[in-house]
Amino acid sequence: MDNLDPVAVVESAMIAVRRRQTRRTIAVQSGGPDPVQEVLDALEAAGADPIGVNGVATALGVDQPRASKLVAAAVSAGLVRREADQADGRRTNLVLTEDGRRQLEWVHEYRRERFGQAMADWTDGERQTFADLLSRFVTALDG
Repeated sequence: MDNLDPVAVVESAMIAVRRRQTRRTIAVQSGGPDPVQEVLDALEAAGADPIGVNGVATALGVDQPRASKLVAAAVSAGLVRREADQADGRRTNLVLTEDGRRQLEWVHEYRRERFGQAMADWTDGERQTFADLLSRFVTALDG
């Protein structure tokens, strides 16, 4: 790989990551409810900002009917609940339940374990460099 263009190497690696995401490899291996997990991830990413079905649709890049089905599955699983928006009674916000927070915590632990295994033979410095560069790369893609 020493003679390959570094940008081409990154592109190839990103394609491999995307293929794994498309196959939902980690979700399948973890046994988690993958579409529901995407809803939980979207709610977590919203932080303190209120988010409803339309916000989930935007976060997941799906249409509103699909987001509505995913949210309904998350509600049925007891991981999310609907709450009336106190500022606008016409809106309904989505809130993680205690079970939803536990699911997120478990998935984070599982992901970190898998990523740690992938970097098990790396030095601490290599891990830190990778974390710094990957974070910088992802931030630059959004800019």
